[in-house]
Amino acid sequence: MGHALCVCSRGTVIIDNKRYLFIQKLGEGGFSYVDLVEGLHDGHFYALKRILCHEQQDREEAQREADMHRLFHHPNILRLVAYCLRERGTKHEAWLLLPFFKRGTLWNEIERLKDKGNFLTEEQILQLLLGICRGLEAIHARGYAHRDLKPTNILLGDEGQPVLMDLGSMNQACIHVEGSRQALALQVKECPGSFALLFPIFSLFSCIPQFGHMSMTCAPRLSCGATVPGLGSPAMYHLLPGPGALLCTEPLCHR
Repeated sequence: MGHALCVCSRGTVIIDNKRYLFIQKLGEGGFSYVDLVEGLHDGHFYALKRILCHEQQDREEAQREADMHRLFHHPNILRLVAYCLRERGTKHEAWLLLPFFKRGTLWNEIERLKDKGNFLTEEQILQLLLGICRGLEAIHARGYAHRDLKPTNILLGDEGQPVLMDLGSMNQACIHVEGSRQALALQVKECPGSFALLFPIFSLFSCIPQFGHMSMTCAPRLSCGATVPGLGSPAMYHLLPGPGALLCTEPLCHR
């Protein structure tokens, strides 16, 4: 699986016969770390995502994330430079080498502007929406849904173009379910503790009247259309100017 990797000296690694120098740590999550590395063969900076794999299932999920990246060659979807699996005793680390974006994420940009008392312009917001929609269009065209769209999962290029990242949550766009119990089980599995998403999915089957005279239509499947409302919450809600935009600070779904 993947390509050969070796640690050749302190602070450097070789991936696909190319040497990379460790620069600094960029961030970390529950089971992953992201480091800034420099390619000694080209002088370019890259983000090296290291995923801790305790079990075979973890290795399969990391491989799947790499496979999702390889599906796309699109300016609004993060490309994969290289992938490899490294053994660490009885455990493994999956390494994904990705392009480095010095501007960081959309969330970083919003926070920088907020600290200066500024906001994105209407034109900037429209351009961001256009790029995000183009990336989602490419994902949906392949029969998948992103499922974790939020400001921290949208990188910004040098010209401000949005690039969708963190494809590990992607799954088939249309999931057929038989009833409310299966819908509830699916929601709990994918987004544990997320009641905000739990009720709308359950209502697909219960058809309980909501919002006055409006009601949800009974439907035996969940589709990639669920990503589209995500443009309004929480990914795009943060783009709104004013103090109200600061109320929604947590993603609806934690991974």
